[in-house]
Amino acid sequence: MSLVRRVARQNQTMLMKTGSYYLIHICVAALVAYAVTGNLWASLTLSLLEPTVQAVAFFFHEKAWDRAGQHAVTQGV
Repeated sequence: MSLVRRVARQNQTMLMKTGSYYLIHICVAALVAYAVTGNLWASLTLSLLEPTVQAVAFFFHEKAWDRAGQHAVTQGV
């Protein structure tokens, strides 16, 4: 099994959560960008770029919190 498939299977719930967060973030970002710019193309560009970066950051943020929680359990905190 490839590394990508193994990582995807091990993190299936987190990836699904990240995906749903991504879709909601795109919608909110598009509405905010359009309200600020009044430009449809600018709002679509911003709404795809910024949430994509945020989704990647969110995934690693969740991984860090999971590891911190596991560390606390093993340390008896």
